[in-house]
Amino acid sequence: MIVRLDEVVKEKEDTEKLGIAPGDFIFFDPKTVITESGYIKSRFLDDKISVSILFGLLKYIKDNDIKPEYKIKIIISTYEEVGHGASSIPKLDELIAVDMGCIGEDLSCTENQVSICCKDSSGPYDYDIISKLVKLSKDNKIDYATDIYPFYGSDVSAAYRGGHDIKGALIGPGVHASHGMERTHQSAILNTLKLLINYVK
Repeated sequence: MIVRLDEVVKEKEDTEKLGIAPGDFIFFDPKTVITESGYIKSRFLDDKISVSILFGLLKYIKDNDIKPEYKIKIIISTYEEVGHGASSIPKLDELIAVDMGCIGEDLSCTENQVSICCKDSSGPYDYDIISKLVKLSKDNKIDYATDIYPFYGSDVSAAYRGGHDIKGALIGPGVHASHGMERTHQSAILNTLKLLINYVK
């Protein structure tokens, strides 16, 4: 990566006088755009878009006075990208990671669908939960795709590595160009939200 500094500097000491040092964090403008056709384009949609879906789920539960049969805990990890995000979590029976759905060669998901991941680099996800998510999608006319991500992991993967004996699953809106100028569609967000709502009910 090359970062161009818009300051007059000629040597290391000039840069240090600006308060810039090795290891400093660099924050890029996400350049978010929402098109009239419903596309959302931005850097870092993974996983900000998933957090927004979880906030939408909480609002829906409150606004509609829904009383889930089981206790729900929302966990927003900050280290999912480096592999240990949910390795330390409270005691749970089930964990559904809401992450981005991958799009690419040999994958089924599109920017309009909710992705249900059956297996990733850490191994298969729970058969019962996956089956339930697929059935809920079919029964409620939610546009979905099932996929296998051989090169990716999730917070469920981290929880497994942390020794948690839980049933786990991974879902998320289809996002194109992961870790670049990413793009999804409002329909993918709504499909993911609908699936979570129906799962909670």
